[in-house]
Amino acid sequence: MTFANVSSVKEIQITCAEENHILTNINCWSADGRFILFDSRSDLSGGFFDCNKIHRVEVSTGKIELLYESKNGAYCGVVTAHPAIDACAFIHGPEYPEKDGFVYGPARRHGLIVETGVSAKIMDARDLVFPFTMGALRGGSHVHVWHPKGDWISFTYEDHFLEENLRANGKPNPRVVGVSVPGPIVPKHFHARNQSGTHFSVIVTPIASMPLPGSDDLLRACEEGWIGNDGYVRSDGSRQNRALAFQGTVLAKTGQPIVEVFVCDLPEDLKRSGVGPLSGTKTELPFPPDGVAVRRLTHTENRRFPGIQGPRHWLRSNPDGSNIAYLARDDSGVVQLWIVETATGKAVQITRNQQDISSAFTWTQDGAYIAHGMDGSLCLTSVFDGTTKRLTIPDPLRPIRPEACVVSPNGEWIAYSRTIQGKNQIFIHPSAFP
Repeated sequence: MTFANVSSVKEIQITCAEENHILTNINCWSADGRFILFDSRSDLSGGFFDCNKIHRVEVSTGKIELLYESKNGAYCGVVTAHPAIDACAFIHGPEYPEKDGFVYGPARRHGLIVETGVSAKIMDARDLVFPFTMGALRGGSHVHVWHPKGDWISFTYEDHFLEENLRANGKPNPRVVGVSVPGPIVPKHFHARNQSGTHFSVIVTPIASMPLPGSDDLLRACEEGWIGNDGYVRSDGSRQNRALAFQGTVLAKTGQPIVEVFVCDLPEDLKRSGVGPLSGTKTELPFPPDGVAVRRLTHTENRRFPGIQGPRHWLRSNPDGSNIAYLARDDSGVVQLWIVETATGKAVQITRNQQDISSAFTWTQDGAYIAHGMDGSLCLTSVFDGTTKRLTIPDPLRPIRPEACVVSPNGEWIAYSRTIQGKNQIFIHPSAFP
């Protein structure tokens, strides 16, 4: 990235409408950088899923355009843009939820894809009747993010079919990570809530029914991110073309849950069954495809503050996939930026600030900086020397919101939001030092 002289350029407020503007933590910019996409959930953090419209705002004019409006009691939100074409994906809840009690929840939603000039299409098929259709899901997907190549889509997932039985046995419904690849799926059976989809969907992270303390057995997998624009280079010099980093919850030797960085290497063919059926069974979640390899990168059990810490964030890799950034507390309890080498698992503390990193983050396109919030300011941190520089002055009355801090596709701007008179408004700032 070439830093221009922008000393006269300050942050620019893009929206001012009397409604909330909720940004997703990645890909909130359109592929051409002209628009920023958002939803209007009423809660400042987006915690209440009560929005029925997806919008975008034109950065140069502030003009807001409606992209999609849900109907029949359904809600929508958490929108992300396609990396190459004028399209987006987002969560869509069930229509007519009062009809049969199929109310909105993590296990009862799906991805919807909207492309300019094309009717909205359901991404993930659903089949709630055993034996389940391969490539269809039995539950709900969340935070749909395209691979940088613009074909595969990652998501997190919770199972509807097993939900009631799990609760009856005092067990939580585990969250796992999935991937959808293009290819239409039509359920084999009839159910009022079954649906066809444009993509073949699989679960890629195995969950242990009885995790062993001190092991790498997963209780939960979430907050994933694609590794590199073209995967990453392994220690032996070979290339892994597609992989995801994700936050995996395991049990420490003491039995306490901790969250660590994991990598999921993906085969080129996700439609071949592995140790169990891709569609799952009556008592088990869908199994990962053949060739999926999951490994743990960080081992922080013996640190004073073990595991991933800080505000909710998604793991993000640099463009060449060699390093994955995450947040954790230092020995003084301050939330700092860390990176871990994808190939080796070598972790390094990047920042040594006195204040907590306070938001989700993204890398600049050259892999040299990470944009984030801290102490009410928008900041850039150098991954080479750990220096954090403020792009804006501290503003405790309207700090940078923690949900998103997203660099534009051309690397020139950062999108984020502040709460102004009780509503989140979208701002942008040049991604260069003033």
